[in-house]
This record gives sequence, C-alpha cells and structure tokens, in this order.
Amino acid sequence: MEMTGFFSVLGVGIVIGVIARLLVPSMQPIGCLMTIICGIVGAFVGTWIGVQFFDQIWGFSWLTLILQILVATILVAIVAALFRKSSA
Repeated sequence: MEMTGFFSVLGVGIVIGVIARLLVPSMQPIGCLMTIICGIVGAFVGTWIGVQFFDQIWGFSWLTLILQILVATILVAIVAALFRKSSA
C-alpha cells in the first residue's frame, strides 16, 4: 500500500468512525483511537458486504457508504458496551 493509500484509509476511518460515534446515543467510554479503528474496520467490512451481496463495485457508492456507517455504528456500540462493563 502506498503512503497516499494509507492516509486515505485513515481519513475514511476517521470520518466513518466520527459519524458512527455521533449516531450511537449516550456517552461512549472509548477514545479517539478506538473510534478510528471501528471506523476503519467498519469501512472495510461495509465495502466487502456491498461488493459480495449487493453487486457494488470497488469505489464510491451511496449504498456502500451507508453500509460502512451502519457497520461502524454497530461496532462502536459493541465496543462501548464492552468498555463500559469492564470499567464498572
């Protein structure tokens, strides 16, 4: 992966993670790094789901973006719940 590809993935992960974190109600006891990780994983999994099940192409599409945000939102909610239980 080239350096520009790395920064693109990081940028997309930050944006997707922040949107996902805004969509999860209540305070999340997770930090910025965990939000970025959830965003990056959500972006990859959402893209994979779009390509495998909805015949999307690799690249930008609105369905893929919605899937990425949905997956990242679910991940943020799960990780926040795990961190909440471990810190209580």
